[in-house]
Amino acid sequence: MLAFFQKITRRDEDGASAVEYGLLVAGIAALIVAVVFLFGGLIKNVFSNTCDKIKNSASITASCS
Repeated sequence: MLAFFQKITRRDEDGASAVEYGLLVAGIAALIVAVVFLFGGLIKNVFSNTCDKIKNSASITASCS
């Protein structure tokens, strides 16, 4: 009888389920969004400053977009 109950209540949970993968993907996406909002302006300013320095020191006309 004990073997019967063990057989009924035993579940195989060897791998991650689709829900766990979905939560993992959602967490990674939230992290990417947070990084873009936190550091987006800083990165834009760095590229803008670099482009301005190149424009000021170059003998050709540079176009920064």
